[in-house]
Amino acid sequence: MEYAEIFIALAVIFGLFMAWGVGANDVANAMGTSVGSKAVTIKQAFIIAAIFEFAGAYLAGGEVTKTIRKGIVDANVLSGSPELVVYGMLAALLAAAIWLLVASRAGWPVSTTHTIVGAVVGFAAVGIGIEAVQWGKVGFIVMSWVVSPALSGVISYWLFVSVQRLILDTDDPLQNAKRLVPYYIFLVGFIISLVTIFKGLKHVGLQLSVMESYLIAAVAGIVVMIIGKYFISKLSFDPAADRDFHFANVEKVFSVLMVVTACAMAFAHGSNDVANAVGPLAAVVGIAESGEVAQKSIMPSWILLLGGAGIVLGLVTYGHRVIATIGSGITELTPSRGFAATLGAATTVVIASGTGLPISTTHTLVGAVLGVGLARGIASLDLKVVRTIFLSWIVTLPAGAILAIAFFFMLKGIFS
Repeated sequence: MEYAEIFIALAVIFGLFMAWGVGANDVANAMGTSVGSKAVTIKQAFIIAAIFEFAGAYLAGGEVTKTIRKGIVDANVLSGSPELVVYGMLAALLAAAIWLLVASRAGWPVSTTHTIVGAVVGFAAVGIGIEAVQWGKVGFIVMSWVVSPALSGVISYWLFVSVQRLILDTDDPLQNAKRLVPYYIFLVGFIISLVTIFKGLKHVGLQLSVMESYLIAAVAGIVVMIIGKYFISKLSFDPAADRDFHFANVEKVFSVLMVVTACAMAFAHGSNDVANAVGPLAAVVGIAESGEVAQKSIMPSWILLLGGAGIVLGLVTYGHRVIATIGSGITELTPSRGFAATLGAATTVVIASGTGLPISTTHTLVGAVLGVGLARGIASLDLKVVRTIFLSWIVTLPAGAILAIAFFFMLKGIFS
């Protein structure tokens, strides 16, 4: 293919820029609840995210990448014109990255999944033809945008109600927290281990039966629970602290849990959202090397590494703005509320990752935070912030599409 090296170089640059945007906007979502509830400092959040986002992207990032890369545009329609796909995927990456930069500056938690899907649909429909877009797949994805915040909101709502009934509204909340929080920790360990096994170990070539998978996940959950129990036993409690805020000591116990859920959320997020940055990049590399549009192409591990590195870079350099919106803008979070929101969101992401649904982590998390807020009554939500977030979501799809169309014709003009 003519200009193959140039295309690969551009894809790497744009892919890195896009991964940076995912880090600046989306990872900030994943960490927002932990920082907002003061369970971890912003510095600790960066370290947790760097390790677990990277691990999630590298170990479990393959499945969703396939949906973004092959699912939206019909490969058969394009087989005669591979260069159009290259222009389109490059345009989609650049368009999405620029929109994420704009949104992150404003502190809007927008969806990187929406941005890239909008961009891919935009270039395919206008640049190639309406028939090139698999509208059934797009409908499936659009449906998931409504389902994911609703599902995570419901899960988080009931998780927080369970915390209220079993711990906060009892005669001895601190004793009950010490007794019951380890079981919540087990739940987190179990769920995240399951997604790693079902998703991540496919790449490594380990073939486990469903029964073996559940057994290993249960063991992992127990190990995480024992570690959590150890840290809880090391906490020192100050009865005087409860005078200002009735649950100050209880929230200390939940802080331990919040750190575990923050790691889990970062892992789940890395596995789901690295696809947005590396899917189009892998498509360009595949076409440039082979000269044809393949139905299936193997994801080279260097691409997952590049995506993971870009994500971490974006969080560290620019993530603080969106962290503020999620962490304290929507509703006031404490570690127990933050835990319910994060676990609800992580569970939803895990379900979606397992089914290959490209959900938006952002929508999932905002839905979860809303669910926890609603468990305390609508007055606890800042509806102005919620309105701004919803509006930024609506703008995201057309913004991605319009930018991608413009860049597509620009690249087409330069190279053909």
